[in-house]
Amino acid sequence: MTKGYVYLVGAGPGDPKLITIKGSECIAKADVLVYDRLASRRLLRLARPDCELIYVGKSPDRHTLKQEEINRLIVDKALEGKIVTRLKGGDPFVFGRGGEEAEALLGAGVQFEVVPGITSAIAVPAYAGIPVTHRDLTSSFAVITGHEDPTKNATSIHWEHLAQTHGTLIFLMGMENLPLIAEKLMENGKKATTPVGIIQWGTRPEQRTLVGQLDTISSEVIKEGFTNPSIIIVGEVVSLREKLQWFEKRPLFGQKIVVTRARHQASELSQAIEALGGEAWEFPAIEIAPPSDKSYLVKAIDSLKTFDWLVFTSVNGVEEFFVELKRQERDVRDLAGLEIVAIGPATQAALDKKGLRVAFVPEEYRAEKIVEGLKGRVSAGQRVLLARAEEARDVLPESLKAMGADVWDVPVYKTVLGGANREELQRLLREKEIQAVTFTSSSTVRNFVNLLDGEVALLNGVSLYSIGPITSATAQELGLRIDKEAAQYTIGGLVQALMEGK
Repeated sequence: MTKGYVYLVGAGPGDPKLITIKGSECIAKADVLVYDRLASRRLLRLARPDCELIYVGKSPDRHTLKQEEINRLIVDKALEGKIVTRLKGGDPFVFGRGGEEAEALLGAGVQFEVVPGITSAIAVPAYAGIPVTHRDLTSSFAVITGHEDPTKNATSIHWEHLAQTHGTLIFLMGMENLPLIAEKLMENGKKATTPVGIIQWGTRPEQRTLVGQLDTISSEVIKEGFTNPSIIIVGEVVSLREKLQWFEKRPLFGQKIVVTRARHQASELSQAIEALGGEAWEFPAIEIAPPSDKSYLVKAIDSLKTFDWLVFTSVNGVEEFFVELKRQERDVRDLAGLEIVAIGPATQAALDKKGLRVAFVPEEYRAEKIVEGLKGRVSAGQRVLLARAEEARDVLPESLKAMGADVWDVPVYKTVLGGANREELQRLLREKEIQAVTFTSSSTVRNFVNLLDGEVALLNGVSLYSIGPITSATAQELGLRIDKEAAQYTIGGLVQALMEGK
């Protein structure tokens, strides 16, 4: 039997973007992904569709599997000849029991590799604005397990040394023992007024930070409801948080926001959300597909020289039009003499990349404003080619026909239901983990409702954001309440609406 291979991978402290490049590569190549509670579920999306996902989550008070069972599991899967990625929160060798798993693999003759991760001991304080060292305050730090009972006879923690050091003390998994930790430090000489920080769910949108002092921190934690997973940081560096905190001050901090755009377009909005401190969850409600009947587009491209105007109402329209243009072994030279119209700046930018000059862009980015802008420009008898979505509204072609134009309304693409994981989406909404949903077209609204299987009540308490009035009208027709509409009908305008609506 061919033995497999195991990667012991540190997933980092919680923010999925803090995983290493090598760690993400190990997830992508895995046949089996064994993950725990503190590894971000968003990292699971890096796995292949056929990858076997096995949850072995543990918390201080509840274990899905015992450590010995986890060891046996990864050994058995490797002995089946599979590539196994063991994804662990933080770093696998910093209280991650990665050493025990490595020993089990070694004993079974299975090859393995350790891929370090960013430990929460350093990253979580950094996200709370607390440097673990500072030249004016301390030049050392210690990372200590907080899960050991400080009163047991065989303790391996040297409390007298820890209490006397001027270095920063960082306790992981210690919330249950916080009163005893504080007591032991004070008993051994630590000042009662020593600053203490408690950081819960560090680096994630749920991050909360509590600052106090050693003699009162236990009662403050109870009062404020802090629980695991939290880290405890003791030392003068905690006093720097007030001026150095940055993560919790970002405009969209604490917001988990659903992006419903097609997967190939979602990154622009997702990146803007995360740059402002939000967490973007991509659930593509639409995908772009060829039109039901491409013969109209083929005929239109073959007749380009007969048209006076060419109108694009989306970036997708531009991209799909040029795919067909190239397929027919044509290029931009075939558009010579045409007056080109773009519905907005994003569509104009897509045309600019093709080397085309746009004759008209309306000030308000919707079909009605194109019609207003073309009055007096389009003459009766002129031929207008509309390259747009199959399901687009009738207002534009009908209005142009009313001007006396000869209009060819040609579908260059259609939108279909996207590949979003509806079970995961519904779970997140049911568990109240989502704060906002963004809609960038009428199609995203209709298909999003489809993904909910009609259970629009799942959106109770969730803020809904629309890119413009047409999208908002569709939402209202389907019984959804739009909380904020973008003033400018662009991705930038939608991001601005998110900031204003928080």
